[in-house]
Amino acid sequence: MKTLWLENQTLSFREDVPDPDPQAGEALVRVRLAGICGTDLEMTRGYYPFTGVPGHEFVGEVIAAEDADWVGRRVVSEINITCGRCAPCSMGNPTHCERRAVIGIRGQPGVFADLAAIPLANLHPVPDSVPDEAAVFTEPLAAALEIQQQTHIHADDRVLLIGAGRLGQLVAQTLALTGCELTVVERNPKARQLLEARGISVIGPEDVPSRQIDVVVDASGSPQGFALARQAVRPRGTLVIKSTYTGEIQVNFSSIVVDEITIIGSRCGPFAPALRLLESGRVDPTPLIAARYPLADGLTAFAHAKQPGALKILLEMMPLKGVV
Repeated sequence: MKTLWLENQTLSFREDVPDPDPQAGEALVRVRLAGICGTDLEMTRGYYPFTGVPGHEFVGEVIAAEDADWVGRRVVSEINITCGRCAPCSMGNPTHCERRAVIGIRGQPGVFADLAAIPLANLHPVPDSVPDEAAVFTEPLAAALEIQQQTHIHADDRVLLIGAGRLGQLVAQTLALTGCELTVVERNPKARQLLEARGISVIGPEDVPSRQIDVVVDASGSPQGFALARQAVRPRGTLVIKSTYTGEIQVNFSSIVVDEITIIGSRCGPFAPALRLLESGRVDPTPLIAARYPLADGLTAFAHAKQPGALKILLEMMPLKGVV
């Protein structure tokens, strides 16, 4: 099959990778659309040592499965493959499974390919009314919703979001649904336009207040964004880290202790509510699509995604012969 392949932080296009061989409990999925996210870009910079097919945001179609009811269904997939037996799994925290693999990131081939073998337990059917162009955003939309799983946002909370890129735009849309007093820090004109069209207040970094904000979400992916977030959060406020960093950043933890700041790391989130939001139309991610490339042009697609201010870049897989 055709794939993108990551090895030694170098991405290449291959046409000779063997087709997946689904194991017990797995489905064979034809990938239809896949999205390039910030983590994929960081993987090419050494975020995590991985060799193989990257990619984890996708919508596809099941073409083979032990349970015939799945065949022909459009699906999306949670990215953590878990054991179900370790202490975190037993306590209801499967995304922190001690033996977990992560699709396209750790120990499991990803979806920048014609085909993928994925556990049936990870799959979610896509409602008929949700087009592929929206369904492909399910994983990052779920990640955005995880913030509200971790900290309750009240309608009278002052909330500041740092960064409105690929993920930040979805975070903004989901936070706006809470009715909170939301402000977003963003310079990029296109990103600002998308937010303002939804009635979301946007400011520049120079206008960030000091020590006034109840909940600050850093989705900037940069040390500078974290510094702004730390500047804005009030004593006993909450700082949510929604960024993937390569390397380390310097933090004055004495000030964190003195101000009694709650810091929350935030990663994967719930798929079922994400799909409901897409089905209802309360969240519309499709304006975030900046470009679509065939898989064979994946290197060009990654170069586009790395450009400052680039929003969502999608990869299209050609229909396989004999498969509609």
